[in-house]
Amino acid sequence: MTLSEWEGEFLQSVGDRVKTHGRAFADPEKGARGQALSAMQGRKLKEIARKARGVKRAQASPPAADGDREGK
Repeated sequence: MTLSEWEGEFLQSVGDRVKTHGRAFADPEKGARGQALSAMQGRKLKEIARKARGVKRAQASPPAADGDREGK
């Protein structure tokens, strides 16, 4: 699986910032104290890792029609 140019740049920049600063984000509101990645960076890294492994993202099921709900 080939990563996009953006994904490669993202991985490189996150890695560089963690090595240099100990974390990859500057705004303390975007991540927990002591964490190297913000919540969004962590989510994006998981998506890239799944893509690299060739795992497709699970699609959410569409909502049930009114007549299909339990209890009716």
